[in-house]
Amino acid sequence: MARYDKGHRDTTRRHIIDVASSQFRESGIAAVGLAGIMAEAGLTNGAFYTHFASKEDLVRAVLIDALEQREQRHKDNLASDVALEATIRDYLSPRHRDRAGAGCPTAALVAEIARHPKATRDAFTEKTSEIIALMAARMPECPAAERRRRAISVYATMVGALQLSRAVSDRQLSEEILANAVGSALALANGRFP
Repeated sequence: MARYDKGHRDTTRRHIIDVASSQFRESGIAAVGLAGIMAEAGLTNGAFYTHFASKEDLVRAVLIDALEQREQRHKDNLASDVALEATIRDYLSPRHRDRAGAGCPTAALVAEIARHPKATRDAFTEKTSEIIALMAARMPECPAAERRRRAISVYATMVGALQLSRAVSDRQLSEEILANAVGSALALANGRFP
């Protein structure tokens, strides 16, 4: 039996999560099979079960990991005093729209997540709540309940607009969706509800 270096198991698990994350965001959870994930990862199908109990276990791991990365970006922006406007403009950019495989897991997967078991939706809910709280901390000064209300509105606008901009086949309309959503999200962040 071959011996692996210390940390090999964790590195392999991380690699499977990275491959699955990209494939899920690019093609959707339902469209991606374990065989395709493992082939791209350069591993056998049998190796999958050394790391995950099921595809649903992998889905939860991918969601938690991807949302933790998104959450960390918000924390870094907050610590670096990056303006909320810059975050909104980056999120609603053509570059983000065109890179679904490396982009926001919420925009890429939210419709599918709604159909997954409660444990997966609970993991998604927890991470989404943390992201909303971080966005609320970056809202212009006002009472906490108002900042939270604004953060929810801004996040929902951003996610929905990104999804819509990816779904339409008309490039000009896609650009308009993104540009108008930037304006709407900024207005919402500043308490000007259209």
